[in-house]
Amino acid sequence: MTKIGIIGGSGLDDPKILKDPGEVEIVTPYGNPSSVLTTGRIEGVEVVLVSRHGKRHQFSPSGVNYRANIFALKEQGVTHILATSACGSLREEIERGDLVVVDQLIDFTKGRKMTFHESFEDGAKHTPMAEPFSPELRALLILTARELGYPVHGKGTVVTIEGPRFSTRAESRLFRQWGADVVNMTLATEVTLANEAAIPYAAVAISTDYDCWKTDEEPVSWEAILETFSRNVEKVIALMEKAIPRIK
Repeated sequence: MTKIGIIGGSGLDDPKILKDPGEVEIVTPYGNPSSVLTTGRIEGVEVVLVSRHGKRHQFSPSGVNYRANIFALKEQGVTHILATSACGSLREEIERGDLVVVDQLIDFTKGRKMTFHESFEDGAKHTPMAEPFSPELRALLILTARELGYPVHGKGTVVTIEGPRFSTRAESRLFRQWGADVVNMTLATEVTLANEAAIPYAAVAISTDYDCWKTDEEPVSWEAILETFSRNVEKVIALMEKAIPRIK
């Protein structure tokens, strides 16, 4: 039976988007998830929501317990994960408010717990990551976004930085040279763990700014990110509500 996990926040953890909402508290071998899990249904499909940064956005990107979040969703029987995130654009053509359904990643984080396989005592475990994001889920999200008339980029490489600080201008330029299209602070960690847990995962990134590589405008600020994200979060909610009933 299909059961969808949603990882997000800023409106996407609002129980009002679910029918018959409820809450589940769970403790994992890796500690507590970022928030209680909100359960319910969208068009008859069971859904489990977790707020990545906590209900009060109290966890920084480096402080999120990613392992507990993914483990908790697995324990709840989630068969697919859809994630949302704000991101900084590294390309002129990815404008503020555009959606990016990323297909590749570069992991620039440095100090996170980002594997379930810390010991090889029971045998070596190396997870294939050539295609980290589920092609099937990505295709569905792209199709649905286009049906809704939203500006969407059907592929993109995300570079995930440690945070919570933003990039330096030198780093932002380096990421562009590497071929990255957007920058954020969460997705590489999550999708790596989801792959280890054998749960198909796809993410919709909302472009909120141009990081700091552009010199003809102000560098990114948290206030600007919040403003742009809040203006566009309804797009992602509508996208999820239409896409989720189509997942098989």
